[in-house]
Amino acid sequence: MNSESLHKLLNLVATGKISVDDAARDLRHISFENIDFAQIDHNRSLRKGFPEVVFGQGKTAEQIISIIEKILQQEDIVLVTRVNRNKADKIKSHFPDIEYHEDARMIVFKKNKIPVQGKGNILILSAGTSDIPVAKEAYLTAENMGNQVEAVFDVGVAGIHRLFNYKKKIDDASVLIVVAGMEGALPSVVAGMVSQPVIAVPTSVGYGVSLGGLTALFAMLNSCSSNVAVVNIDNGFGAGYFASVINRMAK
Repeated sequence: MNSESLHKLLNLVATGKISVDDAARDLRHISFENIDFAQIDHNRSLRKGFPEVVFGQGKTAEQIISIIEKILQQEDIVLVTRVNRNKADKIKSHFPDIEYHEDARMIVFKKNKIPVQGKGNILILSAGTSDIPVAKEAYLTAENMGNQVEAVFDVGVAGIHRLFNYKKKIDDASVLIVVAGMEGALPSVVAGMVSQPVIAVPTSVGYGVSLGGLTALFAMLNSCSSNVAVVNIDNGFGAGYFASVINRMAK
């Protein structure tokens, strides 16, 4: 339940349009709801401004369907991350209106259009084409949290002149998400060009010594640009969420 729906319910009670007992029934799961294999955090929208996001990896399609059903009773949107095509098809047979984004491995279910809440633009940059799936996860997360989002792909340091072609977009962004594998250098370069916060996302893209993204992660953590924050390897969702939180506060 979000703040808007709670206020509507309380106004209905105050005006006598529904009874106290009916309102109490609607509020019985305002904290959380135990469905055996999951405890649905219905209070998250009130605390954090966005409902619980479902991590699909490791869950069965049937479990995800049950969780979505419970969340949709109180929310206008559900996001499910890390879902493969086979699992998404099973879920879509139960919810035909879901959007499945295979490149990002992400499900989006919206009852209504999401209003823009961010105060500026979020710009997502990927170093290489192979980094796009993680960048797309960040894009969809930020967009569905109510932000204006743009993306520019394949502007890594191996051809740094490509990046400079987008200098105006970079300067105009309130928050930047920079996704890179290999040596993970792009976030430091971008952060050195701007005063805005830069969220660095290391990816597991790279040859053997990249160690599944650890090399990029360490490089980003050791950035000499002071306006860089780093999320976990391949964590596009975390970057999109964090960027949205910043963008809601941005002037």
